[in-house]
Amino acid sequence: MSEGFALDPQLARESVFVADRVLCRVLLMDDARFPWLVLVPRRAGLVELFDLDARERTLLFDELEQAARALRSVASSAKLNVGALGNVVRQLHVHVVARREGDAAWPGPVWGHGPRRPYDESARATRVSAIAARLGTG
Repeated sequence: MSEGFALDPQLARESVFVADRVLCRVLLMDDARFPWLVLVPRRAGLVELFDLDARERTLLFDELEQAARALRSVASSAKLNVGALGNVVRQLHVHVVARREGDAAWPGPVWGHGPRRPYDESARATRVSAIAARLGTG
C-alpha cells in the first residue's frame, strides 16, 4: 500500500510520527496550542478523497474514527474538528483537531492562527505515546 509514498515536506517539518495504520500514517502536529492529528494515506499521488477507491475510503473513515477516539481520550475537548483542505499541502491528508472553548483560536479555525508553538520534548513524547497506545500500536 505504501509503494512510492513520500510524506509532503511541510507535513514532515511540522509534525511527528505516531503510527502507521493499514492505510494511513498518523502524525501529531507539533503545535502545543492544539491537540491535533493528521492522517495521510500512504499512497503516492493522492490529492482528493475521491482519489481513493471505495474500499480505501471506508478504511480511511475507520482509521479516522479510531484516531479521533484516541485523540479525544487524551485531550479534553468540546468538539473535534475534522477536515481535508489541501490548499497549502496538496497531498491528501485529513486533520483531526481537538477544540475547546478558550483555546488560542476559539471559535475560529486553527489554520493560520499565529505561529506554531512546538511541544517541549517530554510533552511531545508523552502525547505521542498515549495516542499510539490507544491506537494499539504503542
